[in-house]
Amino acid sequence: MENILAEVKQEITVNVSVELIWHAWTISNRVALWFAQETNIEAKVGGAYELYFIPGNRTGMNTKGCKVLKLDPFQKLVFDWKGPDQFSSLMNEGETLTIVSVNFEKVEGNMTKVTVRHTGFKNGDAWTDAIKWHEMAWSGVLTSLKNALETGKGELCCQP
Repeated sequence: MENILAEVKQEITVNVSVELIWHAWTISNRVALWFAQETNIEAKVGGAYELYFIPGNRTGMNTKGCKVLKLDPFQKLVFDWKGPDQFSSLMNEGETLTIVSVNFEKVEGNMTKVTVRHTGFKNGDAWTDAIKWHEMAWSGVLTSLKNALETGKGELCCQP
């Protein structure tokens, strides 16, 4: 049995309300402004959390089939995750899907702290590469979120 490694954890504080941040993660056309150009988000438990990083491509570089696992409005969003194509055989099938938890915390004034915890990674060289890739990717995702909400200039993450 493989051991689970430490999570990938990234945090950022954004100078907007928790409500705006929540909508940025849970409404398809808002997610498309800063994360992936094409999205299918259904903000309900069991609803889709699908990101398509290459517009029109339904076979590669996407999270097709991923679902919302938990939803606490304005506090927490949890969904399962498929990694990019180079890790598909490792982490995109059945029991090997990883889990992303996004916590939203109102801090001073109109600021919100967003914490992404990505869990389910296992031991092994291939998993180490996947962890490193996701550390870089989640950092970029959160930077894009901050830029999109504070300046209107998000840069889509994870483009091929």
